[in-house]
Amino acid sequence: MSEIAAPGDSGDGLAYVLIAEDIESRIRSGELAPGTRLRSERDLAEFYGRSYGTVRKAIALLRDRGLVVTVHGRGNYTAKAPPASGPGGA
Repeated sequence: MSEIAAPGDSGDGLAYVLIAEDIESRIRSGELAPGTRLRSERDLAEFYGRSYGTVRKAIALLRDRGLVVTVHGRGNYTAKAPPASGPGGA
């Protein structure tokens, strides 16, 4: 995964959206196959250079979009069948 940051944004304002979009593109491209366990939220925070809270918001957004499921105590996984792209999606 490549590191991303909001252009001209030194804080975490829109970073969670960009992180979610990066992970979503990896899911839709097949790089992250259905049922794949994602890195831990702490590992993702380190990878993207953002706070743990920002990554949690990104994962919540992906969960809301039906792309990720969270199994308490086990982690986050890509959904078995991601929903079709919405307006403006891939």
